[in-house]
Amino acid sequence: TTSLGVWGVCVANDCGSSGLQSRSVWCVHSEGWSTHQSNCFPSDRPPHQRVCVKMCEWQKDLFEWRFSPWGPCTPSPLLPASRCVTAQRGVQSRDVVCVQRTNGTTVSQHVCEAFSAGPEGEQACLLPCPIDCVVSAFTHWSTCSRTCGSALQQRTRHVLAAPLYGGADCPSLTQTRPCNHEKAHPALCPSDQQEYSYSLWVGPWSPCRLKGTAPVGKTTVDFGFGLDGKKTVKASYTIKRHAEINYHQNHYDERGHKVSWKITIGYQTRQLRCTRSDGKNAMLSLCDHDNSPVNFRSCVMPRDCKVSDWSQWSPCSKTCRTSDQSPGFRIRSRSLERAAIGGGEPCPALEEKCILIGWKYRYEWRVTNWKPCQVTPLLSQQDHRHNNTSILCGRGIRTREAYCVRIHDNTVPSHSKNSVFSHINRPVGRNLCTGSLPLLAESCFIPCQKHCPLTPWSPWGPCLHDNCLEPQGRRGFRVRTRSVIKESSVESDSCPHVSEAMTCDDPVCFQWRVTSQGPCVLQNGSCGPGFQEQTLENVCFPLCIIGDPVPNDQCSGDPPPVRQPCEMPCPGDCVLGHWSPWTSCSQSCSTKHREGQQSRSRLVLALPGKYGKPCPSAPELEQRRPCGTHSCTVYYWDTSPWDPCMPNTITDENEGNSTTPQMENDATCGTGVQMRQVTCRRAGNGHVLPKRCPESSRPDSIRSCPLPCKIDCIVTPFSEWSACPTSCLSVNATAPTQSRHRIIIQRPANEGQECPDTLYEERECDPPPLCPTYRWQTHRWHQCILVPDSVRQAVGGPAEACGIGLETREVTCVGADDSPADMTDCVRWAGLMPVPVRECRVPCRDECSFTSWSRFSQCQGCGSWRTRSRSLIGRSKKRWRCQQEESFPLLEKEACPCSEFHTQPQGPWSPCLLSPAKNIAGHPFIQGVFHQSQKAVQGWRAQRKNSECGHGKRFRALACLDHMGRLVEPALCSSPGFEDESCHVPCSTDCKLSEWSNWSACSASCGGGVKVRSQWLREKPFNGGRPCPKLNYKNQVSEVLPCYSDCSQYVWEVESWSMCVLNPPNNLTSAEPPQPVCGEGFRTGKIRCLNFRFDEVVDDSLCDQDEKPITVETCLLPCPAHCVTSEWSQWTKCTGDLRWRSRSVLRWPEGDHTCPDLNQTQACINTTCLKYSYVYSDWSSCQLSENAVCGRGIKTRLLNCVRSDGKMVELSMCKEVTVLFSLGFFLSQMTRSRVVLQSAGEGGRPCPSQLSQTRPCPIRPCYSWILGDWRACRVEGANCGEGTSRREISCVVHWGSLSGPPQPIPVEDKMCVGNSQSKVSKMELLQPCIIPCPGECHLTKWSPWSSCQLLCLDGRSFETWGRQARSRAVVTQVPENQDTCPSQMYETRPCRGGTCLSYEWMTGEWRHNRRLVWCQRSDGVNVTGGCIAQNQPSAIRQCHPPCTKPFSFCTQNGVCGCEKGFTEVMTSHGFLDYCTRIPGLDHKKADVKTTAGRLRPEHAWNKNHIKDWALQPLGPGTTNTHITVSSMLCLNFHYGVRNATPLSLAKTK
Repeated sequence: TTSLGVWGVCVANDCGSSGLQSRSVWCVHSEGWSTHQSNCFPSDRPPHQRVCVKMCEWQKDLFEWRFSPWGPCTPSPLLPASRCVTAQRGVQSRDVVCVQRTNGTTVSQHVCEAFSAGPEGEQACLLPCPIDCVVSAFTHWSTCSRTCGSALQQRTRHVLAAPLYGGADCPSLTQTRPCNHEKAHPALCPSDQQEYSYSLWVGPWSPCRLKGTAPVGKTTVDFGFGLDGKKTVKASYTIKRHAEINYHQNHYDERGHKVSWKITIGYQTRQLRCTRSDGKNAMLSLCDHDNSPVNFRSCVMPRDCKVSDWSQWSPCSKTCRTSDQSPGFRIRSRSLERAAIGGGEPCPALEEKCILIGWKYRYEWRVTNWKPCQVTPLLSQQDHRHNNTSILCGRGIRTREAYCVRIHDNTVPSHSKNSVFSHINRPVGRNLCTGSLPLLAESCFIPCQKHCPLTPWSPWGPCLHDNCLEPQGRRGFRVRTRSVIKESSVESDSCPHVSEAMTCDDPVCFQWRVTSQGPCVLQNGSCGPGFQEQTLENVCFPLCIIGDPVPNDQCSGDPPPVRQPCEMPCPGDCVLGHWSPWTSCSQSCSTKHREGQQSRSRLVLALPGKYGKPCPSAPELEQRRPCGTHSCTVYYWDTSPWDPCMPNTITDENEGNSTTPQMENDATCGTGVQMRQVTCRRAGNGHVLPKRCPESSRPDSIRSCPLPCKIDCIVTPFSEWSACPTSCLSVNATAPTQSRHRIIIQRPANEGQECPDTLYEERECDPPPLCPTYRWQTHRWHQCILVPDSVRQAVGGPAEACGIGLETREVTCVGADDSPADMTDCVRWAGLMPVPVRECRVPCRDECSFTSWSRFSQCQGCGSWRTRSRSLIGRSKKRWRCQQEESFPLLEKEACPCSEFHTQPQGPWSPCLLSPAKNIAGHPFIQGVFHQSQKAVQGWRAQRKNSECGHGKRFRALACLDHMGRLVEPALCSSPGFEDESCHVPCSTDCKLSEWSNWSACSASCGGGVKVRSQWLREKPFNGGRPCPKLNYKNQVSEVLPCYSDCSQYVWEVESWSMCVLNPPNNLTSAEPPQPVCGEGFRTGKIRCLNFRFDEVVDDSLCDQDEKPITVETCLLPCPAHCVTSEWSQWTKCTGDLRWRSRSVLRWPEGDHTCPDLNQTQACINTTCLKYSYVYSDWSSCQLSENAVCGRGIKTRLLNCVRSDGKMVELSMCKEVTVLFSLGFFLSQMTRSRVVLQSAGEGGRPCPSQLSQTRPCPIRPCYSWILGDWRACRVEGANCGEGTSRREISCVVHWGSLSGPPQPIPVEDKMCVGNSQSKVSKMELLQPCIIPCPGECHLTKWSPWSSCQLLCLDGRSFETWGRQARSRAVVTQVPENQDTCPSQMYETRPCRGGTCLSYEWMTGEWRHNRRLVWCQRSDGVNVTGGCIAQNQPSAIRQCHPPCTKPFSFCTQNGVCGCEKGFTEVMTSHGFLDYCTRIPGLDHKKADVKTTAGRLRPEHAWNKNHIKDWALQPLGPGTTNTHITVSSMLCLNFHYGVRNATPLSLAKTK
């Protein structure tokens, strides 16, 4: 085929002249690819050039292309449906035209093509794969249409899913078959039974006519055929006019208004015909019917509603744009002149309102400023901090209010920081805002004053003047200090005092210091007296600033001498050691009863010889002196918290009042000052005079600060006054009121302007007019009106004027004084108009005659019935038809009126309702947002106990019932409509824990560890109380804190060594051994654990037990002639690989004796063999401030240094790093409702379970019109044809729900007067229907809607709306009418809540090589369609090649086998070669088969089993297979070819 391109641009010399236009033409293969032009016929080639006119440029502006939107995507036939996988090609098109721009006139497309190529009119699109129609399974076969002769029976199915996207159309929904189809000829009808039956058919009623408007007359029958092949009935009429029957009700009142409406009575006719059971027409006389007038009746001539012309538009409700920005409107109205009668056109709207849209509005939520953060709502019940909430900090709750405002659409949104308050809109009703409510509560955080980490107190310093540079008096201070461990998050204002002082006498700020002492230089010889040089620097050192030299004149008194006497013991003299250092003072201060002391001692190092200088006595070896003589009273400076920042009236006198109010709380307006009190306190006592504390350490009492700005109160403007009622007021109603309100957006702070006192105002409305009083007045019924005689005779009716007709009455409207009023007034104020027309009956001569109804009998009390009766008269007594009481009752009864009423409890008791909290929220807005936000938030904690528990009342509804159990007004029972009783709501109890236990010992004796304390569960939470924190298996909660011990802080110290005690001599012969004076002995030492930083003795457990020094050691007491040396000095620090110590000579030796080494070296420990690494301690618990409940906390762990041998050492041994901190968190019926502003977090108290409460209202009866079910179709006066289905409307009393329970009970219609449903038209109570005649082909009723099904792919749907379908099938009653039946129908509709359904082929078991195959939906419904046809399993099994051998047949497994009594002989290829009879077996013995699977029933297994061995294959699908031994070798070979299943011997029974 050829393919054409788009025409190109017209080529010409000048615009307006003729030229040529070209296009491409090429040859295309049928599959879509281009080929050489020789493959196409040259004669079929289209022209590639044409003559054109070149348009000028200015002409382009005159024409343009216009195109419609793309149409729906339709399947394309290019791709067959069988090849579709996930989608198919489709085509969508649109209309493209060339139009003239000025008037839109369509012109030839060549005009626009001259300027530009036309837009594409088609484009490709994608569609889901075609979805075929899916129908249900067939129903059961119906009964035969007749019991003899030719008859049909049918079965139907319905549409489950309509075809989509070009899928296969629905198959026939009906299957028909002749009755007795198994017999060749149907049964003939008996001779006494007619072959056909006859039915009277009627057509629809004609419109209601007056005289001369339509033909009337007698019906005749024409047995001709219509255009559709059906036999038709043609009616001809003899025209006869009759008088119009009008009953004019044209009464007028004094104003000239009509007080009633005219009703016109007309007539209706319809066609009749007699149909035979085979669908053919017959004579009317063959149809059985009485002489009732079935083809004519009286009717009310329909009159449409009539209204007056529109009035003039009212003036605009607003003359200018007011501050409320609401649009103005105009109204026009029209009055009702005549209501619709007889099914006429109903009345249109009687009022129109025109909104003058000059401004467009939208409604949005606005919020106030956040209120201050509150921690109180988060406290537990037993928290002791309820009494002092000012110290609380940490995580809390802050709230705000929301209100609805009206916004101009042309308002430009502002993005400035204070844009919220730049234009404050007045609030409106919250129901106008449809968006979600903004967040009204959120978590907040109050910064806590961080705990000050302090160092321990230093030792008390020396007694110093307060000012050493300017000493005054003889009174000084001893001071000790501690410092704050600096952290960036710690404010020093929250720290306690860091300095303490004690008064003392004779303070000394400066003293001389001896830097070093030389050896003792003897005056003569090697022993005896001498002198010792001591070095003094030319400066004295202050005690207050250690190590900082000052001039010599600052030291009082003479400096120490440069030379002082000394003495070297001679050989044989007693040798004494140096004085030990003074011990620590036993008391840091003195009282009246205690005084501190300190001591020092010296040891005897060598005993004297016989002639040497003796040793001093023991008391002379120890010295004592008093210490700590100053008083124990401690003084310190105490500071109060800083006052708020105030303007500096001294420096900023002229600027103090110049600050402007701000919107932000963190804004500052200049610099101010803060004050605080500084007082001197005595520890453990009250204030003292300031001179008791050192003035040099006095804290500041004034400082500068950023001055916060004043924040004024901001409120919204007042809302508009609420609308006053526009309707009239009933007589006893109270005067209506209107109100307005405003909202506080920002509360004042920092001495800003206070908020106004009035937030809500209320006033009375102008009294509306009283409602007028009108009522309907009815008059007597007129004579019954029948169809005129001329009409009745023209249509072949009876000559007697009798039967059913219509009677009318006048209905007028009167006012309160019974004066005539306009009918429209009663329509508006008096409710439903009484019926002006009703059906009546004029008895015929042969009809049943009765006496008048008697009076009702007397009532016997409540619950009884009263009756009335009538009797037959005249010939009616003998007529059988008149004696049928079902049609003509002779007795009527009705319930007697009763005024006895009783109450009955209904429903359960309401929840226990507590007394409502008082509030000013009296108008709808306050009851909405204000109550839900502010009141709910204020009750977070302060009102929680009052609003959630305590004494209250619960209510239960009381229904007032009459004697028949019908609901009536509560006032008839003198009941308020409910009963109440006292109740109690138990208060919630939070989880209670014990007090904290004492802290455990630190887990590490050296370095960093943790200490633990615990709380135990004392009481579980109850009734919504705050839950317990996470407990361990012992029902405990623990707190872990880090602890640290300096590895070198606690050291062992040898306090003093005893004198060297010589060992007693081992001499058994001497009675009195000589007392030794020298030799080897032992000495003992007294050790203690010392905190070297504070020189305090501590418990021995704090020191390293592995390094505990020895307490007993050997010693050498020098002899009198030996050398005596001092004790070894301490080891020096390692220099290189060595360290050394020394001692001095105290007594030189005599004779040949020499002194030992005075210096000693020692190799240092090889530190390269020891490695040091950092180790972290365990994490502590999350620590909060002691004044916080929850929020942001801190977890800590300590860094330790560990030596490779596992010993904890000083942190300095490892590289210095910063201790890490990890931040953690410790999270803490009348209906009224509340909203959850803050959901419970971890460990928080749960929200109350009751977010809404109901209280029963007084039960008042509800009266409603209720429509009954549609009754079966009924054709009046005929057997089939056009009829009506009727449903009744009745007034019922119910309990608020028409579905019950209790079920609605019918009452009098007057109780429903005024109900909106009372205006149900006659068309809603009647609907046309058709009853098919016997033999007529017709459609069934609509099937139920199928389940909602979505379009899915792999079980997933991508659409929200699904589809469901229903259908009508064709029912054929006689074979002759099959060709004239209507077409079946189906329809679809969208639906929500659909599901994905899949389809799968299902198969039954094989039987006789056949099986059932059907399609099943995933919900288990068997369907036709939906399954893929290519995947349909086979329903018939056949053997390949066919089983043609004698005595062979096709087995269930699809292979050829042998019949009973024969066994198979197979070929080398595994196929059946022939069947051979089993030798030695007759037909009564068992037959053994080699085939697998079940045997056919006609080849069933015999009951006489073979008692022999057989071969049985092992493996799946080989059950019931037996092979005789005689064929073992041969068959084993065949099995090896066909199936490699192993064989085993099995004993047959």
